[in-house]
Amino acid sequence: MTQALHDKNFVFRKLNQGDIEEFNDLLSYAFQVTSTELRESGWENKDDIKRSKQPIFDFSYVLGCFYKGSLASQIVIYPMEVNIHGEIYKMGGLTGVTTYPEFTGRGLSHALIRKGLEYMKENGQTISFLYPYSIPFYRKQGWEIVSDQMTFTIKDTQLPKKRPVSGMIERVDIDDEDIKNVYKYFAMQHHGALIRGEFEWEEYWRWDTEDMMAAVYYDKDGKPLGYVIYFIENDRMLIKEMIYLNSEAKNGIWNFISAHYSMVSEVKGYNYTGEAIAFQFDDSEIKETIQPYYMARIVDVQPFMENYPYQNNDDSLTFYFRVHDATAPWNEGAFYLHFENNEPICEKVDEYEESYLVELDISILTTMMMGYKRPTYLYNNDYIKVDYYLLHALEMLIEPKKPYFSDYF
Repeated sequence: MTQALHDKNFVFRKLNQGDIEEFNDLLSYAFQVTSTELRESGWENKDDIKRSKQPIFDFSYVLGCFYKGSLASQIVIYPMEVNIHGEIYKMGGLTGVTTYPEFTGRGLSHALIRKGLEYMKENGQTISFLYPYSIPFYRKQGWEIVSDQMTFTIKDTQLPKKRPVSGMIERVDIDDEDIKNVYKYFAMQHHGALIRGEFEWEEYWRWDTEDMMAAVYYDKDGKPLGYVIYFIENDRMLIKEMIYLNSEAKNGIWNFISAHYSMVSEVKGYNYTGEAIAFQFDDSEIKETIQPYYMARIVDVQPFMENYPYQNNDDSLTFYFRVHDATAPWNEGAFYLHFENNEPICEKVDEYEESYLVELDISILTTMMMGYKRPTYLYNNDYIKVDYYLLHALEMLIEPKKPYFSDYF
């Protein structure tokens, strides 16, 4: 238990419309949003950003801790959805975890996160995503890395040669419906992708430059099959995101990018597939970097595991997952996963068979089930305890796909 939970001066409650001024002031203070930074991001002043945050406030669950009536700490939970191997899960997007410096060290953030997890559990959000300001901090709360952001830099001389395609590419407004439609199909086909509604698209564009542009690839029948979002600055083309539904669209988009060779000296972009792209180029000596991007944590083990789309659902399979979770006590214990008529059943149990036991922390269970790290890798690096003979069955249980997650909130 934290110090704040024992002090009657600290009160935890959901924020309402009367708290929005304090909500905005804490965000601005904690993230040190200066007037210059606002102008550079396209905002005239702090009143503009406050108005922009109103939809966030209305859409989200905002939980705060008040000290003697004044807001001291807060978290924001977005009600979202994410594709996990073809199954659409309700997801709690955790953001805005902020505390005034005079209240640090009192466990306010930890207490708010625990209460936030309770809220997510009650609302069926069995998994939560966040962008970490501190990976060690969120690991202690049960989150773990599940996706990477890869950056590539290509010289103009390394751009791919034009390939024949039957369709064409057109520049469009960044809010064109064809962009949204392409992403909708893409997200339904790609593990880990965020399902974007109106609010998610607003967040997608929130901090982007006004110079951002977009182009959509259409096949010979006029069907949109891909898009690229980019801007050009200081002799460089910067790609925010490139989405395509087939290789024709991929080639068409790269043809468009290569057509800028006389305008730019290099192309820099982001890749969220978890796979390097250098192999695809004739000149593979491009520069690529990789860094951890988003973290996730299973909020409620039992329904998450029971609804999970397993790669192998043979009735002969049996596992006991002994889970450790210091922040969400309902996840602490053993869960019996088995199959009946090829349907998964997950039950919390008091006893388990050692020969079928997989013991691990909630964070490791999350990164394993999300496919970011495979069971054998986790076993070889001492993250899970399991009899070696059971590893093969565990490997066959989970699809070998890494999450694609390109959003930011």
